Amino acid sequence: MTPSDSYRRPVFALALRRASERRRFIQVLAGPRQAGKTTIARQLIEELDIPSHYASADEPAGRDRTWLEQQWELARRLAHGGRRGALLVLDEAQKIPGWANLVKLLWDQDTAEGRKLRVFLLGSSPLLVGRGLTESLAGRFELIRTPHWSFAEMRDAFGWDLDRYLYFGGYPGSAPLVRDEERWRRYVLDSLVETTISRDVLLLTRVDKPALLRQLFQLACEYSGQVLAFTKMLGQLHDAGNTTTLAHYLELLGGAGMVTGVPKFAGSRIRTRASSPKLLALNTALMSLHSGRSFREARAEPDWWGRLVETAVGAHLLNSEIETYYWRERSREVDFVTRAGRTLTALEVASGARKSSLPGVAEFGRRHPGARSLLVGGQGIPVAEFLAASPERWLR
Repeated sequence: MTPSDSYRRPVFALALRRASERRRFIQVLAGPRQAGKTTIARQLIEELDIPSHYASADEPAGRDRTWLEQQWELARRLAHGGRRGALLVLDEAQKIPGWANLVKLLWDQDTAEGRKLRVFLLGSSPLLVGRGLTESLAGRFELIRTPHWSFAEMRDAFGWDLDRYLYFGGYPGSAPLVRDEERWRRYVLDSLVETTISRDVLLLTRVDKPALLRQLFQLACEYSGQVLAFTKMLGQLHDAGNTTTLAHYLELLGGAGMVTGVPKFAGSRIRTRASSPKLLALNTALMSLHSGRSFREARAEPDWWGRLVETAVGAHLLNSEIETYYWRERSREVDFVTRAGRTLTALEVASGARKSSLPGVAEFGRRHPGARSLLVGGQGIPVAEFLAASPERWLR
């Protein structure tokens, strides 16, 4: 068994245990491309001692509702007469028009007729999957999020150290290519970035200006870790339209696990939505890809490397269930503010190129009594130690 065959064991064990229980919910694995959803499903099929059927709607020509019904009927036949039923795995189901309503109809039919058919849905666009679940499948699903690979996973699977993870990011399929950086770049650009934009965003949602969405993606990668007002973005993008369009496109890119805009912690939801976003690549490979810097050149630039570290920490936070913001008032700034339950934390990321004093954290604490403070890097928690554990360990 190779390292890539045995990855993400905690998520796999969770999915396996839940699928082995009695039929209660549709299990939904949602996450960006190459997060391991299909591998988990195939491992599940091998482990469960029941008839199984796997089908994927991830085809350039697309699938329709008839195809989905046919796959479901095949699984029903496998389940017929069996004491333990059968397992149906539908990959990229969200690409079928009206998929959620149809799944609801078929699931409810099976429930009413007592069929022992367990269903797994896999989706590479969490935003679109989530919309379908909440609009049509409320009370019928259990969501298992599968984010980008973490430092701990890449370290355990491929023996990577922190620097290699920071630059090359959490794409396991690219790991064998990192010794040839040009080949690595082509793979990430062609197989991951372009596939995600063209097949997970542009084909599934209405985008009136696809060229603008691509420009926005590149801009977010180049400015990852920096606050950039939408009005300033308009000045750097061609045919940019308005700020509402940019905000919508940034939401789509975030929903595909590529880049996002971290909102400002402003005390009220209205002010938070109206704030300038802090652009952040959700996988540091995307930031390195568009930087034009080799690994050696990037490591020799402390300022840029510091932004890479901050991006890695921010992406690690956003991959958790913890609410994440940034904070800025005039010249005072905090890299990230998290809210976990009732616990508010001001988190600063330190690197060798940055000052050791933290005036932003001190000011935030003055304005928000009771807030905790946390330093990652420098004299605080080592970056490798922070990235190797779940953020909940430090922030709850």
